[in-house]
Amino acid sequence: MYPIYKGFSIFRAICLLLLFSTFSLVALAQIKVSGKVIDPQNQAIQKATIKFKNGKDQLNTSSDSLGNFSVVLPQMANYTITISAIGYSTFNRIYSVNGIGDLKLDAIMLQSTNEELQTVEVVGTNGKKYYGNYSFSATKMATLNKDIPQVISSVSKELIADRQAAVLADAVKNVTSVSQSSYYNQFSIRGINQNEEGAIINGMRTRQYYFNQPLTNNLERIEVIKGPASTTFSSVDPGGSINLVTKKPLTEDRKEISLSAGSFSTIRGALDFTGPLNTDKTLLYRLNVGYEDSKSFRDLQYRKGYLIAPSFSYIPNDRTSLNVEVVMNNSNSRLDRGQAIFGAIAGKTDLKSTPISFNMGASNDRFNSQDLMLMTNFSHSLTQDIVFNVAYMKQNWNEDLLEHRTTNAFGVDENNQPIPTLAAMRAVQRQQKWRTDNLSTYFSINANTFSLSHKLVIGYDRINTQKLRGGGENSAQGYRLKDGTIATRYDATKKDLYLFKAINGINAPVPNVEHFNLFNPTYTIKNLSDYVFTKTEIPAAYNLVNAVYLQDQIKYHQLTLTLGLRQEWYEDYSNYKLANEKKIYQHKLLPRAGITYAISANINLYGTYLQGYQPQGNTSTLVIVPPPAGTNFKPLESNLKEIGAKSEWLNKSLMVNISVFEINQKNLLMNANDPLDVNRLIERGAQRSRGAEFEASGFIRPNWQFNAGYSYVDAIIKDDFNPDLIGQRVQNTPKHSASLWTRYNFENRKLKGIGFGAGLQYSGTKLPLYIRDFVLPAYTLVDAALYYSPAGSKVQLAVNMNNILNKTYWVGAQNYLRLFPGTPRNVMFNVTYRI
Repeated sequence: MYPIYKGFSIFRAICLLLLFSTFSLVALAQIKVSGKVIDPQNQAIQKATIKFKNGKDQLNTSSDSLGNFSVVLPQMANYTITISAIGYSTFNRIYSVNGIGDLKLDAIMLQSTNEELQTVEVVGTNGKKYYGNYSFSATKMATLNKDIPQVISSVSKELIADRQAAVLADAVKNVTSVSQSSYYNQFSIRGINQNEEGAIINGMRTRQYYFNQPLTNNLERIEVIKGPASTTFSSVDPGGSINLVTKKPLTEDRKEISLSAGSFSTIRGALDFTGPLNTDKTLLYRLNVGYEDSKSFRDLQYRKGYLIAPSFSYIPNDRTSLNVEVVMNNSNSRLDRGQAIFGAIAGKTDLKSTPISFNMGASNDRFNSQDLMLMTNFSHSLTQDIVFNVAYMKQNWNEDLLEHRTTNAFGVDENNQPIPTLAAMRAVQRQQKWRTDNLSTYFSINANTFSLSHKLVIGYDRINTQKLRGGGENSAQGYRLKDGTIATRYDATKKDLYLFKAINGINAPVPNVEHFNLFNPTYTIKNLSDYVFTKTEIPAAYNLVNAVYLQDQIKYHQLTLTLGLRQEWYEDYSNYKLANEKKIYQHKLLPRAGITYAISANINLYGTYLQGYQPQGNTSTLVIVPPPAGTNFKPLESNLKEIGAKSEWLNKSLMVNISVFEINQKNLLMNANDPLDVNRLIERGAQRSRGAEFEASGFIRPNWQFNAGYSYVDAIIKDDFNPDLIGQRVQNTPKHSASLWTRYNFENRKLKGIGFGAGLQYSGTKLPLYIRDFVLPAYTLVDAALYYSPAGSKVQLAVNMNNILNKTYWVGAQNYLRLFPGTPRNVMFNVTYRI
């Protein structure tokens, strides 16, 4: 036995020796490579993406806050190292790694450039900050925000997530000079109330009613481009444009599932899956899904909806890229027309005469909409300096509405005197469909003449919107006559023709739709057969925009001059393809001029002049029924003059911007607020808005970031059909507003994994949109959040409390019967799982 045991021991020793040698060789073959990424000023570049590739094998890492990086390579070989960062040219070099031990590379310098990694946005970003420092849409070319001579305020998906901002109004609370006007998708920007009810998605104009606040879970960021931007987006609001940028696929696998629940029976869910679909990472995908089922602090109100947004990117090489995405948005809700109050007598207004939950309507009211969008972006480099780009959007939008709403007037007694406890009502049924096609095709060209460098954009846009035939509206309002017909208004001189009944002891004409009792509200299921409806076909309509444009960003040392011209042709058809079709034709040449001067590597000064142009024709959705067919209202014209400074600090981790501006607009078209004709329009005249803005966002420390801003806006009426209003303050916009949100993650070992968020929002006083008889008070809101991520866990728990002090406030108003109170104290809990 002994010789056998001895032989086995020798064999075991040999095996152990061979195994040890194998591990030693593997360990010796592994090489740790480290280095640093810097800019031309020898400043560290944070979060640069570093890729080591050997054949099909690839290792990825990123630089830290000091620009340092390190990676362990599995074997000796020739590696292609690719380093990229937003705002810098891409670095490529082949390194022969054949030594043993640690290898430290010399500092790698990236040259500053306005070129992004993409000409059009087809691949998502990995940023984890509260702001975006670049834009594709503002100049039709990927450009750093600090190099654009115009204010672009950005809200990132990280800020949206930390605030649990499920809808657009919650997300833009942190944007200077943006003020919510109502419960709709409607805002005042720089003192100018939005007139155009479309939205801008990925730089493309869409057409949809502004009643619905869009969900945010598929958004990469929200860009608020201040001032008229007609040279870029065609018809836009003079105060600014809100551009929603959707999430694009990433080259790395990521999966995130989020569940939320909280006040007002709110339940939300979302998932965000992304990554490559093949080993070469030339085909990428992203899937965003969102769901909401919520009630409200407002009586009768609810919202049920879902969003499904798949996206695919194909990047076969560094010259060609393609992205295709679909957004399906379904929403079932009720329109909230706001709170009605007592106080039609000037000087006796009491905003708290009814509770903020007070609502007028019926239990069977509904507002259902379906929105389907197909979007695609294609980019191909013809040469190193010439890139061809195409963006296309197709949208179908459907509406199904039933509502009981006020006529903006009180019921009257037999002497035609208002009864301030009764709101006159109307019932509306409406169904309609819209279709939009949006095509943008352009060349991006880099060129040099003498000592000047040029970044040219030459393009053509074609945008058409069609209101399809088959839409209709049934409307019931007015007072009943003895012969069974309806009078649109009560005439006390012909009282013998009307039916009367006692209402609260007062003899009053019988309304077609029962008045709403403000003193003793009741909510019932209304029987529509009780009404006498007037049936109206919503006329088919069509508009078409054709435009060509040229833009040149001319750079000479520290000076950049941005010049642009856009020629636009606008056609608007009422009663489209019918015998009584009428056409409106307009055209406009729009200039753009801006200058940027880099006084240092961190600070840019700029000045800009822009013109805006917004046709006001028969396809306008400013009101439900368009103006009389063929009415040629003057276009809304505007201009912007602005100067400011943009800067980056703390190794580009902190952004600080200041600006001073003046916006003028004329030919304003507004609803006349006429209770006898709710669709009548008036041309107001002209307005001027002057102001100043301050923005700061970024990291104070790697574990502490914030977003803050302040704005002063002095908006006045310059011309009006009522001369008494000239020089008066513009409605529905505060003079002073400010906001702050910050998040701090504890680094102490005992508290590691815990984060704290806090926010403030201030808004000054406002006047109602249609009347000037009362003032909405200023308010300050306090919000807070607590985050917890257990060590080594992929889960984050969060709780957000908004309006901690339970402040009663109003975000906007239209008149006595339409005030929009803000949400009282509320709590939202969230759990997010990330893979």
